[in-house]
Amino acid sequence: MCDSVVIAAPGQPVWIAKNSDREADEVQIVDWQPAHEHPAASEVRCTHRSIPQVPQTQGVLLSRPRWMWGCEMGVNAAGVAVANEAVFTRVPVADSGLTGMDLQRLALERAETAAEAVEVILDLLARYPQGGRAGYRSRGLRYHSSFIVADPSEAWILETAGELWALQKVRGVRAISNALTIDADFDRIHPQAYTIARDRGWCRSAADFSFARSFGSRFYRVMAGARERRACMTNIAEIMVASDRLGVAGLATLLRDHGGQTPAAGWRMRMPCAHASYLPTRTAGQTTASMIACLSEQAPKIWMTGTSAPCLSVFKPVALGADNLAGLPAPGDEPDGESLWWRHERLHRLTILDYDARRATFEAERARLEASIWDAEADDAAACAALWEAHRQAIPGWCEAAASVGRPHRRPFHLYWAGKARAAGVG
Repeated sequence: MCDSVVIAAPGQPVWIAKNSDREADEVQIVDWQPAHEHPAASEVRCTHRSIPQVPQTQGVLLSRPRWMWGCEMGVNAAGVAVANEAVFTRVPVADSGLTGMDLQRLALERAETAAEAVEVILDLLARYPQGGRAGYRSRGLRYHSSFIVADPSEAWILETAGELWALQKVRGVRAISNALTIDADFDRIHPQAYTIARDRGWCRSAADFSFARSFGSRFYRVMAGARERRACMTNIAEIMVASDRLGVAGLATLLRDHGGQTPAAGWRMRMPCAHASYLPTRTAGQTTASMIACLSEQAPKIWMTGTSAPCLSVFKPVALGADNLAGLPAPGDEPDGESLWWRHERLHRLTILDYDARRATFEAERARLEASIWDAEADDAAACAALWEAHRQAIPGWCEAAASVGRPHRRPFHLYWAGKARAAGVG
């Protein structure tokens, strides 16, 4: 589960932001892949299958689950950005194929504009099934995808149900959250979408046709809390635009929003900043990485957390063109005491046991560090690496402060996280 928003306001750069919600123990890495020329007739191995490679691929900055080839979100060297959402539809999901995250990475590697990236995805959908395992430990999880595709001049929403699709140009603020949303207001649509919906009894006539209503799963939309999260993202973003507060600080606040609730509240995901729980409706609802990107004509600016729980983390710049994080300890699948991802996860698991009391011990210092990082406006790999290292070095002190106060609660949500805290070596 995820939440994404794009803002294409007249006279402004295009902004895109996403919380990637996955399983709580699933490490997500920030990965730079340089441009590359490929031999004729070569193939690229995606997450579950190989397809023909193109002669030249773009340099791409990705945030992706460590075990997957595809990405949850990313930006390429030409300034094209993508973010996707799992969507659950009436169309069967293939047992093996290209995942939505594969489609995103392939689009970033092969396109120089948002319009080209859309066409890459549409071409791949026509040639290969969309599917394959998408869960880390939940090996049966499969789904289709919706996408935000943007560049400095425009943005698009592309929603899919198997090989079927609908496309809508973004005009202002647009958010997506794990459910199909395009009704009859599409700009383009798969030529067979209406016929298939009518023949299967999912709409009565052309006047009655809605892509979302015909192909989307109402059950999963409700169970995932998609409507509530999308409304939350949209409302906050529209207020930012109206009050002229659009920027990295405002979008960071949006991605940290708990909808006026505590992280433990609710049996469904109803807040952009997601924290997993023992409940089956929230086990894949942990925000494991976040991204904000400003796509201007000069050069894109990108900020990522490289960690879970943006409410406790720091958004740091990542420069295109080089591996910013090559010198930092890389996370593995098991907890460690050195990598940023696992150091932060220790902090998250300590804090979540008594969220308000423990967060208060380091929040002021966290906010000061983030403000100083934003003021630095780093634009090269070495400077970015230093800022990421500053965050990594700060976390042990925050853990010590958090552990010195509060008392772990004993409700089921907290018992779930107590077990994960022990697994990460904290209590």
